[in-house]
Amino acid sequence: MKFSKKSHQIWLITMAVLAIVTGMYPAVFAFVPEARGLFSNKAEALITSSWYVPTFMVHIGFGAIAILAGSTQFFKRLRQRRLQLHRTLGKIYILAVIPSGLTGLIVGFYATGTWYSKAGFICLALGWLITTIIAYSSIKNGNILAHQKWMMRSYAFCFAFVTFRIYLGLGAALGLPFNAYYSYLSFLCWVPNIVFIEWRIQRLRAGLVPIT
Repeated sequence: MKFSKKSHQIWLITMAVLAIVTGMYPAVFAFVPEARGLFSNKAEALITSSWYVPTFMVHIGFGAIAILAGSTQFFKRLRQRRLQLHRTLGKIYILAVIPSGLTGLIVGFYATGTWYSKAGFICLALGWLITTIIAYSSIKNGNILAHQKWMMRSYAFCFAFVTFRIYLGLGAALGLPFNAYYSYLSFLCWVPNIVFIEWRIQRLRAGLVPIT
């Protein structure tokens, strides 16, 4: 299947829009204090503890910054015409990933659902941190191609912020019992992203799609 330049641009714009919408998610907690969201399924002792909610807020707050800053990194014109802005936004992305990933690792141990729910979110946090660190190390060593590929992988993990909420909403729209599908989302929200991005990278290696 031919992945045209136009369809690629449409995908990037769609990704950016979804990132912006998802990035506004923390505002729900900031401006609507009574909104419990996923907290409604947590044990009251955990919610009233001194550390859980602040840790979770750091996770989604910096995650929002990361997904917004990261969504700009794949626009070729931005890199060509505003290289310094591209670099600045890239630094913001990396600086946001570190606290969001580390706190995501912590709250992953307290994820709602079964043991594999926790495992999925922990793997997500680890994968996001590792790919981002490798992407940063690659550009510091002057390996632009490796940096681009690892940034693609890093943002595939980051985009789980979007896909998680899409699947969560889809499950609710279909009337599925929350406990029947939530645990699967911990893997479903990022594994397909990684599979897709690896397919894209293979096409890049084959010269079928230009790096943009």
